[in-house]
Amino acid sequence: MTGSGLRAILLTGGSGQVGRALREAPPPGFEVVAPSRVELDLADAASVARWVAARPWAAIVNAGAWTAVDAAETHPAEAWAANARGAAALARASAAQGSPLVHISTDYVFDGGLDRPYREDDPVGPVSVYGASKAAGEIAVAALNPRHVILRTAWVFSPWGNNFVRTMLRLGAERETLSVVDDQVGCPTSALDIAAAVGAICARLGDPGAPSGVFHFAGAGETTWFGLASRVFQGTAAAGLKVPALSPIASSDWPTPVRRPANSRLDTTRFTRTFDLAPRPWTETADEVVGRLIAAAREEENRA
Repeated sequence: MTGSGLRAILLTGGSGQVGRALREAPPPGFEVVAPSRVELDLADAASVARWVAARPWAAIVNAGAWTAVDAAETHPAEAWAANARGAAALARASAAQGSPLVHISTDYVFDGGLDRPYREDDPVGPVSVYGASKAAGEIAVAALNPRHVILRTAWVFSPWGNNFVRTMLRLGAERETLSVVDDQVGCPTSALDIAAAVGAICARLGDPGAPSGVFHFAGAGETTWFGLASRVFQGTAAAGLKVPALSPIASSDWPTPVRRPANSRLDTTRFTRTFDLAPRPWTETADEVVGRLIAAAREEENRA
């Protein structure tokens, strides 16, 4: 307990999308402590151990990661240092402290070849450095701290940071036409909802026989990147803003250094059944984030 009577959560990746969402809306009854990347460097095991040992934590939430998927191919050492060895250091230190660890992971641990949503017990098969490093991090967490929850999610967007929704809004304001990939399928997920999912997990961590293992959490429903872009620009049109002409294209027409999974859908049945929290429809959360971004932009214009 802290002096305020709140239980303390140590959060890594506090400046990222999920980290920002957790800082904006901490789980009820918890205080979120979010050291900067300079203060707690996942690539520095001594830094990790020092922070974990600093006080008794009700939970440690690892939302920190190297998430630049393409850049990981040319900077594999950095990606592995954060995503694999950093996760291992957190798991080892948190186990020594007796603290449960909530570890955020990704659909990129799969190869995207299934024709149905991925379940937690489906074999992993990453096809990128990023995916392989995250899969290794999962293995380390499961092996080193029995009190763990690995939460896989996908297609994360939010009002902050680098994400598809913000990119579409920026490009839509700059260009008359946009071409968007229409043959990759996923479940767009708001970081705000991931924060709520983490809160539901943390609320259970003190229970006898608290849930552990791997869980999937992603927005309800499915779409393509083209479908998500279309929804974004429905929001801008409703707000009276400029809307570009959209063209659907194949992944082969938009080559990237890393092959993206054709199927990023995640089956969230186990999470909903265990934590009694169902993901909201991706359409609802996309509208919410687009609305926030438009309102923030107008407020900034009014101040200028």
